[in-house]
Amino acid sequence: MNLSLEYKIREPKVKLDKNPLLLLLHGYGSNEADLFSFAAELPDEYYVISARAPYDMQYGSYAWYAINFDADQNKFSDHDQAKVSRDLIAGFIDELIQTYPIDPEKVTLIGFSQGSILSYAVALSYPEKVQKVVAMSGYLNLEIVSDDYLKNTFNNLKIFASHGTSDQVIPVAWARKTPAILENLGIDITYKEYPIGHGVAPQNFYDFKNWLVDHT
Repeated sequence: MNLSLEYKIREPKVKLDKNPLLLLLHGYGSNEADLFSFAAELPDEYYVISARAPYDMQYGSYAWYAINFDADQNKFSDHDQAKVSRDLIAGFIDELIQTYPIDPEKVTLIGFSQGSILSYAVALSYPEKVQKVVAMSGYLNLEIVSDDYLKNTFNNLKIFASHGTSDQVIPVAWARKTPAILENLGIDITYKEYPIGHGVAPQNFYDFKNWLVDHT
């Protein structure tokens, strides 16, 4: 069966009737090999699947949506493309559950940067498909969440969010607005900052890995 996104997979080392899933979503201009470098260090019972974003930027670089610049070098995102990717990821989760013995009640998204922004959008738009989110170096963009998301129930959704205090790509001020919005929706969120730029510090990795273990 050809699935709608290209991906890399690490099968669980501990096979259950149905195993939980970690779905990794890379950042702008990267590819599925990037976050997959974490795979060997992630808990043994998970399927670890790293998806490739659909928009080809050439030379092994991909994006979930375009980021454009105007004449004054202001950045703006293509929200229509972002919404298409949001729904594509939601459909990809369904395809994975049909293809592999994955527990549909134990799906976690792990996103970095643009992949993190998409992880928030998928989880708020489709909380019945996602139980946990690890959102690193991103922020919540409500403009790409489904229009009727406030009708959704978020009782089962838990989020670990993190950001570098020296991030020059996505300002930490944007990330700091996210916890209050999520708490107002009744979502259980853990938020941490690290003294780094736009990346994943070793402590960040250990913290989210421990969070996963604590929230199984």
